[in-house]
Amino acid sequence: MTIMLTTRALAKSFTLHLRGGLLMQVLSGVDLDVRAGECVVLSGPSGAGKSTLMRSLYGNYRAEGGSILIRHRGEMVDIAAADPRTILAVRHETLGYVSQFLRVVPRVSALDVVAEVLLARGVDLETARGRAQALLLQLNIPARLHAIPPATFSGGEQQRVNLARGFIAGHPILLLDEPTASLDAENRAVVIRMVQQAKASGTAIVAICHDADVRDAIADRLFTMTPYQDAA
Repeated sequence: MTIMLTTRALAKSFTLHLRGGLLMQVLSGVDLDVRAGECVVLSGPSGAGKSTLMRSLYGNYRAEGGSILIRHRGEMVDIAAADPRTILAVRHETLGYVSQFLRVVPRVSALDVVAEVLLARGVDLETARGRAQALLLQLNIPARLHAIPPATFSGGEQQRVNLARGFIAGHPILLLDEPTASLDAENRAVVIRMVQQAKASGTAIVAICHDADVRDAIADRLFTMTPYQDAA
């Protein structure tokens, strides 16, 4: 299978200014390969650097060593060295990220929060809203809520809107940060099916997932991480 994402010797540290400039190493020498149609779940205790790795893969954290290669437009682009314009293009076309929390946009309906991703790609309004509606219904967000801004929704409902927004674009690579953390058993099962369908279509997925049942259902393999201090 085609490698869609690979890291080599990836390193990231943080400077703790409130601790007198103490340097805290979080990632060091991380080598990871993710192939099309594969879901790799990051595993390890709290503090192992799973969230730091995820944010580095998306370019939210700037890696200070090593490479993060993303297959974009048929070529491997190094996110660790790319300029902001290139990173935005990779996110727009190739690399999706579903965080735990929805960034709520005031006065924008749930339907349009999800449809906006397709509108930004030039899809016409009717088609974009139709696909957004179908995904929201699949995620058990009833039609009566589609016209309401999700700021008033429960945490679980907001997470499902966020999942719809993340899956609607069909990115070839998808990063999932605790995608079922606020969901009940019925909706966890829906998300599991969505992940399995995405894998079947060739999507490469990296996930953080502490729910053992969900992890076992979606993971092709685990990528075990150890806190840097313990590994050193």
